[in-house]
Amino acid sequence: MSRNYIDRAMASYKKPRIRDGAVRRFLFVVSLTLAGVLLLFYLVGTNSGSELLKENSIEFDSSSGVSSNVSGLFESIKLPKHNYLSKMLEKMNQLPPRNMDLYPNLAKDRIVIVLYVHNRPQYLKLVVDSLSRVSGINETLLIVSHDGYFESMNKIVEGIKFCQVKQVFAPYSPHIFSNSFPGVSPNDCKEKDDPIEKNCEGSTDQYGNHRSPKIVSLKHHWWWMMNTVWDGLKETIGHSGDVLFIEEDHFIFPNAYQNLKILTELKPTKCPDCYAANLAPSNVKSRGEGWDSLIAERMGNVGYTFNRTVWRKIHRKAKEFCFFDDYNWDITMWVTVYPSFGGSVYSMRGPRASAVHFGKCGLHQGQGENAACVDNGVAKIDTEEIDKVANIKPEWGVHVFRNQDGYQAGFRGWGGWGDKRDHQLCLDFAKMYHLRRKASAA
Repeated sequence: MSRNYIDRAMASYKKPRIRDGAVRRFLFVVSLTLAGVLLLFYLVGTNSGSELLKENSIEFDSSSGVSSNVSGLFESIKLPKHNYLSKMLEKMNQLPPRNMDLYPNLAKDRIVIVLYVHNRPQYLKLVVDSLSRVSGINETLLIVSHDGYFESMNKIVEGIKFCQVKQVFAPYSPHIFSNSFPGVSPNDCKEKDDPIEKNCEGSTDQYGNHRSPKIVSLKHHWWWMMNTVWDGLKETIGHSGDVLFIEEDHFIFPNAYQNLKILTELKPTKCPDCYAANLAPSNVKSRGEGWDSLIAERMGNVGYTFNRTVWRKIHRKAKEFCFFDDYNWDITMWVTVYPSFGGSVYSMRGPRASAVHFGKCGLHQGQGENAACVDNGVAKIDTEEIDKVANIKPEWGVHVFRNQDGYQAGFRGWGGWGDKRDHQLCLDFAKMYHLRRKASAA
C-alpha cells in the first residue's frame, strides 16, 4: 500500500473528528459566555456589583456639562460644563499623596491638616516654611486645596518634603473659567446693570449689585473644599479624627500640632459644649491672655479644628449656608449656621496662640511674587522658646467668654452673594459626593 494512499486515508478519517472538536469548542465558548452574562446580571443586582457601577455609570458628560448616570440620580445637579483645564484638575485630584516613600506610616491618632490657598505665593512660602518646623507634622497628611490653578503656587507645594502632601484643585473655580459661569460670561450683568434694559444675565444681591467672580470664589472654594475633604477623598473619607484648617496667611508655630492633640483629647471632658479646637483667639489681633487656663469662646477662623460629627451638623445646614447673602464663608457660618445648632457654639483653645494671621491686606490683593502685602516678603513673627514646645496643661480649668462682640444672628450680610447661579452651584457641591455614593450602591 503506497504512502500517499495511507496519507489520504488518514486525512479523510481525521476531517470529521476535527469538525466534531470544533463544534464542541464552540459550544463550550457559548456556554461560558452565557454563564458570564448571567453572573454579570447577578452582580449588578447585588451589592457585589457596586464597584462595577461606580466605575462605569458615574461620568462627566462633556457634551452637556451635566453630571449623569444611568439611574438618573444626578438630575438635580447641573454642574458647569467642563473645559480642558477643569477636566485635568479633576484627574489630578485623584493622584495619591506625594512623599509616601519618605513617610509610609501615618499615626493612627493623626490630625489631618488642610491648607487652603488662592494666589499669593509670597504668603504660601511663609506658611510652608512655618509648617516645616512644626513638631510631629511628619506623622500626618497635609492636604493643600487650591482655588483654581496657578503654576507658581503649584511649584511651592511640589517642593514640600517634610510630610505626606496631597494637592486638590477646585475644578469649578471661577479663576479657570474665562468665558462662562462660574467665571465671567459674555452676557453677564455688571455692577448695577438692569437685566431687562441691558438684556443681560444675573440676579443682584440685597444691595443691587451683580456678582463678581473673584469675590464669590472665596465662598465657593471653602464650601467645595469642605465637601471634598470630608466626603470626596479616599484619603480622608474614612478619617474619624479631627481635621485642622489653615489658610495661606497663617503662620504656624512649632508647638501647634502637639498643642492641638492635647486640646482635642481634653475637649470632650473639659468643654462638652465645645464643637472645635482653635490654635488662635477669635480676635486675630490677640496673641492670647497668657493665663494658666484653657479658653472657650466663639470659633475663630485661624487654625480651627473639628471632627466629622460637627461636619455633619454643618452639612445639614447647606441651604442656609448657600442662600445667605454674604460672600464670606466665616461670616455666613457665624450668622446662619452656628446659631442654628440650638445653643452656644464654643471652641476651646490655649491661653497663648499657636498660630497667627500675618496678612496685611485682603484676600484678592497682594497677588504675585512682587506684590505681597508683607514687609519685603517677610513676616515678622516672634517665636519664643515657649512656642516651640507643647504649653497646654491638662490640669487647667476652662474660662468661658460669653456674649462676645462680633457678627451675630440677624445680621443681613455684606452682600456679593445674590446670584441664583451661585446658590445652585453651592447646593450642588453639597450634593455631588452623596449622590455618587448612592449611584455606586444602587
